[in-house]
Order: sequence, then structure tokens, then C-alpha cells
Amino acid sequence: MPSAVSAISETRTAPTLARELSLTDAVLLVVGGIIGSGIFITSNTVAAALPSPLLFLGIWVSGGAVCYMAALAFAELGAMYPEAGGQYVYLREAFGDVAAFLYGWLMFVAGSTGGIATLTVGFAEYFGQVVPFGFREAVWTTAGFTWKSGHFVSTAWHLTRGDLVALTAIVALTAINVVGVKRAAHFQNVATWLKYLAMAVFVVLGFLIGKGSFAHFHPVAIRESLSGGIYPLMSAVGVAFIAVFWCYDGWVYVSWAAGEIRDPGRNIPRSLILGLGAVVALYVLINAVYLFALPTSEIARQDTVGQAAAQTLFSASAATWMSAIIAIACLGAACSNTLAGARVVYAMAHDGAFFRRMGEVHPRYRTPAFALVAQGVLACVFAVSGTYDQLFTYTVFGMVLSYVATVIAVFVLRRKQPDHPRPYRCAGYPWVPALYVLLIGGWIVNTIIQRPFEAVSCLGLMAIGLPGFLWWKRKR
Repeated sequence: MPSAVSAISETRTAPTLARELSLTDAVLLVVGGIIGSGIFITSNTVAAALPSPLLFLGIWVSGGAVCYMAALAFAELGAMYPEAGGQYVYLREAFGDVAAFLYGWLMFVAGSTGGIATLTVGFAEYFGQVVPFGFREAVWTTAGFTWKSGHFVSTAWHLTRGDLVALTAIVALTAINVVGVKRAAHFQNVATWLKYLAMAVFVVLGFLIGKGSFAHFHPVAIRESLSGGIYPLMSAVGVAFIAVFWCYDGWVYVSWAAGEIRDPGRNIPRSLILGLGAVVALYVLINAVYLFALPTSEIARQDTVGQAAAQTLFSASAATWMSAIIAIACLGAACSNTLAGARVVYAMAHDGAFFRRMGEVHPRYRTPAFALVAQGVLACVFAVSGTYDQLFTYTVFGMVLSYVATVIAVFVLRRKQPDHPRPYRCAGYPWVPALYVLLIGGWIVNTIIQRPFEAVSCLGLMAIGLPGFLWWKRKR
């Protein structure tokens, strides 16, 4: 039986995560985590809900401003607790183990893994439009079951070429992340620069030589476009915010990877402020280009707004180039998600609230290798099963709910831990975080009313993990 001294010695020599991410890496992790496929396809939902050009562009500005309110609170918490896991750590410190576990569980079983599956399948689909390989062509078919109308229905299950491309992408991204956080950062940095610069060029050329019209910016009266009073208007804004928040989601990844960022007390707040600001500016400009190319009524009818706008502004071949940009955006965002998502699972396991192996660090690469592999395996299952999109939709409600809880944690920890070092303090405290809680609290209520099934499904996914929490707690 090992002595206490040998146990302490083993703990001291155990490999730990390496602080190898610079400020630039952290900023690009924010930008790369946010910009995925959403900005190229979801503007139609916003235009359908808010057909006024003024409201259509204003909602993107408002969404960015609301995210900034939350980011300022996250900046304080990230500087206080520069540990892997981000929100998991903040919720644990403020509200206890149960709240933290439920958040981490939701991210593992649906949020991070479902997001990786969604992005890699999106990469395969748009890559197939650039290099045709038969995205939907089946390579293997077998009997299976699907859940429909409250019961299982027998159906044929197909493994397609698109599935193989998505699986290859998940395996490759997982491998890159396993062999070193710096190598993974280099990959996602290149992908982020490529997609950001390509989108910036699209904006500049769209306005300079594109075949659009500034007449599409004519301020249609809000009363004419949304008749019926203030309540239908606010409901429409709430629906539009669902799409906008989904497009802006991903800035929180930098907090998940805080345990590997150099000088975290300074670089975490800076990366959130700089990275989110760069994305807000780009999102507003690219939606302005969409509006320059197409009126809101036409944007609302497009399934892929980015490709439709490129084709209108330039030529039919430009839609292919836009597909290439979207494919790069999806792959880069999937890499950011892969890097950051495994750190939440690692933090849970490190606390003894999940499988112990998930909390181990690879002795050579100094990455949470087992957590990365487990995350990749589950993402592969979601990708080939076709459940990724539905799962990720369910978790959007939980993600926003967790953001509100995390902002409230700033108030809680100011009282619980007043003497804890705070290298950065939330700007505008207490009014800015209080306004965020008020605004997003109203959005949550509206979502429960408008989309009760998604809200209940999200809460159900979280509740499934409770027996596991009790078991791990008992073992601990």
C-alpha cells in the first residue's frame, strides 16, 4: 500500500496542462469559435421575423451589444479563476457542485459534441459543393429505427460519403488537439484568418463592384412591416434573437481553455473584448452586404443567404467560392469547439464528478487526451446518426440559461468572496450585468412560451445526468 509521502510525490509529478496560448491565440479562439456556418444561413430567419431593413440590421448590433454585456462579466470571472472548464468553474464556485455538473453534463452529451457534429457535417456538405463527391450517396445501408411521433419506427439507415468526410474531419481535429494545444491553436488560427479575411474581401468587393442596390436599405416603416402592436413586435424580436444568439455563440470557448492561456488575468479579458468586437463589426457589415444584394423579403426566402447574395452580386460561379468560405468557417469553428469543449469534461473529471480518466493529462503532449478522444467518439456517433442538429437546437436554450446564471455569479461571488483577487473588474458593474440578466431573462420567458418543446427537452437532457452525479459524488 503506497505511503502518504509517495502519494504526494506522485501528485506533484503528475503532468498538467501547459500555458502555451498567447493573446493572439486567445483572440482567434474567440473569433474562430463564433464564426461558423450560422452567419451564412440564419439571416433568413431574422429577415422573416423582422422584415424592416432598420430592424434587420439593428438586431445584429443589439445582439452583439448584449453579448458584450455578458462578456464583461465573464472577463472578471475568467481573470479570477484562470482554470480549465470556464463556466463549469464559475458555476461551481457560485452555486455549488450540482449546478456546475448539470452544465458540464449538458455540454458533453449535446452542446460541445453536438456542435462538433453539426459543424463537421456542414463542412462536408459545403466542401461537396466545391469538390463534388456525392455527399448524399450511400456507401452502406442497414435496417434501423428512428424516433417519430412518440414511438420508434423501423427505417433504413444509410452511411453516406458525406458522413465519411464528416467522420474524417472529427478524427483529424481530435488527433491535432491530442498532440498539443499549440498545434491545435496554429491550425485554428490559420482557418480563422482565412475565413475572416475572405469574408472581409467579400464585404469590400460586394459594395465596390457588386450588382446590388442601396434602395434595399429604404427604411420601411416598422408599423407597416409589423402590424398588431408592441407585443407581436417584441415576440418577433425574441424569435430573431434565437438565430442571432446562435450565430454569436462560441465566444465563451476562451474561458473553457483558460488553464492554457498565458497571463490569463490580462489576456482573457482582452481576448473577449477584442475578439467579440471584431466579430460584431464583421457580422453587421456582412448582413449589410446581404441587404445590398437582396431585399429583406428575398433574404427571408433563401435557405443559404450567403450563396444567394454572392451569386446576385457577382455571378453564379461566386456561389462556389462562398461554399469554400463556409466550409473553411465550419472546419475552423469545429477545431475551436474541439479544443475548448474537452476542457469542460476535464474539469469535471478533475473534480471527481465524471469518469476519472477524463481528468488525466497526457504525459508527453500535456493535453486532456482521453477527454478529447471520448468527445470525438460521441461527436462521431451524433454525426452519423443524424441527431446532431436536433440536439444542438435543444442546447441553445440551456447555453443562454447558463450565461444568465454565470452573469448572476458575478453578484454572488462579490458577496461570497469579496477578498478574492480580481485582476479585472466587470465594467459598468452592477448596472451592465443587471441589464443583461433582465433582458435575457425576458428572452428566456419568451422562448419558453414560443418554443416550449425545446426548453423542456433541454431541461430533460440535463436531468438525465443527475443519477450519474449522485453516483460520482458517492464515490468521491
